[in-house]
Amino acid sequence: MTQLPHGSSEAPYKQLRRPLDDRLAAGVCSGVGRYFEIDPVLVRVAFALLAVVTLGTALLAYPIMWFLMPEEAAPAPWA
Repeated sequence: MTQLPHGSSEAPYKQLRRPLDDRLAAGVCSGVGRYFEIDPVLVRVAFALLAVVTLGTALLAYPIMWFLMPEEAAPAPWA
């Protein structure tokens, strides 16, 4: 990540990442929820409904997203 002129290390754009906290399996639904600024529980319910409606075909998306979405960087340890 690069340093911004005002000293912040925040990215100038939203990033789709799997969080280190608030995860049930791999953090895919939580990361999608944070990206779209909605409750991750709603994403999990929508994903479960989509899996039922598509007779399980949507379940293939989860491991693909798990593989493609990077994890958030671990916080720097206190020194």
